[in-house]
Amino acid sequence: MLFDTHVHLNDSQYDLDLKEVIQNAQNAGVKKMVVVGFDRPTINRAMELIETYDFLYASIGWHPVDAIDMTDEDLIWIEELTKHPKVVALGEMGLDYYWDKSPKEIQKEVFRKQIRLAKKVKLPIVIHNREATQDIVDILKEEDAQEVGGIMHCFSGSPEIARECINMNFYISLGGPVTFKNAKKPKEVALEIPLNRLLIETDCPYLAPHPYRGKRNEPAYVKLVAEQIAEIKGISFEEVAKQTSLNANKLFGIM
Repeated sequence: MLFDTHVHLNDSQYDLDLKEVIQNAQNAGVKKMVVVGFDRPTINRAMELIETYDFLYASIGWHPVDAIDMTDEDLIWIEELTKHPKVVALGEMGLDYYWDKSPKEIQKEVFRKQIRLAKKVKLPIVIHNREATQDIVDILKEEDAQEVGGIMHCFSGSPEIARECINMNFYISLGGPVTFKNAKKPKEVALEIPLNRLLIETDCPYLAPHPYRGKRNEPAYVKLVAEQIAEIKGISFEEVAKQTSLNANKLFGIM
């Protein structure tokens, strides 16, 4: 049993073959998935999907790249949607210093607002980080985010940063990059971080694992991520699948 903790099945890339992609995932042993919505259109689509499929759950929030577009009304709307029993987390949220659409200060403000909302509604948070590690760690500490904890999504940092995040009640999620031959840091994290603090994800349709790198990703490929972690740790695939699923169910409060 595999649990893909971060999918974008609400992306237009799946408009023509969503049922087939979902069937592929089930055939690969993927039993549960969290669909991530990060703006109005993708959140609406995520909510539709969790109503349609009983094994899909949602995480909803506002992406840092689009922070400049978020209004107070959007935040109120997100809070209302968290009442749905299958909304299991807030995010993805965080900071992205690679793209320059939203000024850093606005990104930080929107990030803080979402952490405070998560504490209010008592849901874990899903963190997007691109070239902003120290600022993210600082804000998580300042806002006492460990109260709700969450996921460092598609983690690309060092084992030292991973441990710092674990100490703040976060899980470390690894995706396709751990399978890349030149991906030194994700492999180090897979080796050094205890299995009971790891999660697996695809971030599909992005970041497809080897040998599909550069192609459209899909949830079935999360099996390749689990197999790579098992190989790095010198343990069985079954152990990785079982423990990462237990971790996800625990974090999201899914029975």
